[in-house]
Amino acid sequence: MSEFLVGLLGERLVNSEKAEVDVQSLGAKLSLVGLFFGCSLNAPCKQFNGSLCEFYSRFKKTSEHKDKLEIVFISSDQDQKHWQDFLQEMPWPALPFKDRHKKMKLWNKYKVTSIPSLVFVDAATGKVVCRNGLLVVRDDPKGLEFPWGPKPFAEVVAGPLLRNNRQTTDSSSLEGHYVGVYFSAHWCPPCRSLTRVLVESYRTVKESGKKFEIVFVSADRSEESFKQYFSEMPWLAVPYPDEARRSRLNRLYGIQGIPTLILLDAEGHMITRQGRVEVLNDPECRLFPWHPRPVLELSESNAVQLHEGPCLVLFVDAEEEGELEPAKELIQPIAEKLMAKYKAKEEETPLLFFVAGEDDMTDSLRDYTNLPEAAPLLTILDMSARAKYVRDVEEITPAVVEQFVGDFLAEKLKPEPI
Repeated sequence: MSEFLVGLLGERLVNSEKAEVDVQSLGAKLSLVGLFFGCSLNAPCKQFNGSLCEFYSRFKKTSEHKDKLEIVFISSDQDQKHWQDFLQEMPWPALPFKDRHKKMKLWNKYKVTSIPSLVFVDAATGKVVCRNGLLVVRDDPKGLEFPWGPKPFAEVVAGPLLRNNRQTTDSSSLEGHYVGVYFSAHWCPPCRSLTRVLVESYRTVKESGKKFEIVFVSADRSEESFKQYFSEMPWLAVPYPDEARRSRLNRLYGIQGIPTLILLDAEGHMITRQGRVEVLNDPECRLFPWHPRPVLELSESNAVQLHEGPCLVLFVDAEEEGELEPAKELIQPIAEKLMAKYKAKEEETPLLFFVAGEDDMTDSLRDYTNLPEAAPLLTILDMSARAKYVRDVEEITPAVVEQFVGDFLAEKLKPEPI
């Protein structure tokens, strides 16, 4: 276990007293590590840090599992003095301030998109146990549910569900259905826009004869807002007063922002977290239930995924529909191979694959990332790290792409700033 943690965190951490902490000394009993992603200048991070300190102190004093948990601070601070002052408030160690490369790897590996974020991972494997540790701290202040591992959807959602005619049905009615778990709120403009599209998609899928249901998990700020918003929806909802169940569903899927649409198969296993993108990209629902595709054509609706981790983007000289197909066929086998490798390890793929033609959005992306006008152009863009990797060659072959991907994953490529 300690060897794995050294690979994940490095050999040394640092504590509030500026002393080095040997990662291998964290303890043989350690089974869970909470990665706390935050920044001293962020007010919600400061507020959450106070709650986390109370939680941590109580857990270490009273829990029978006190030796099985450690927390590590992963900072996005740019100023060392601010970082050091914030660390003074923490009873746990932190990644060294100067180890920015390791920090970015962790941000990408665990797909952190907002702060504060607390991700609990298995100390022996690094696999995510719970993405939304903020809700653990709020909902289980005594740590009684340690280690907060995922439970089956059917167990977490169990109970009565509402229809907008005020009738109820039991969650067992979802058995044998594809299910969309829809995290949304009336106060959120992108949520309302997606809901209008989703209503049509829902009806299209239902009319095709497929067993499909959606469960709305509200983030509204009042029951009145919930009722108003839910009146527009033809599907089911977790009752608004059942805050505990709504919170457990948020925790189960590590929701970091809304709108989010999670798609589940008939057994309750996740198909994709990108239901929002899929619905917007496929209004006729031809690709339902939207299993992840190895290669995507870059569009306005899926460009948001560029910010969720490193992405390979192959820019080609294509303006008409269908002209991107040769480029997709070129990189698809490499993408499929990588997806299969990480699926076998029950991990998310570390790289998304896109092809991009010639349009205004692609031009904006080239301008933003300061890429040359060449086409074809093979790139890997890491927006969160503000880094790019460019392979500008006359001919792009599968061997060139595979070498490029392999070198990136092996950290052999030198990044250029975005």
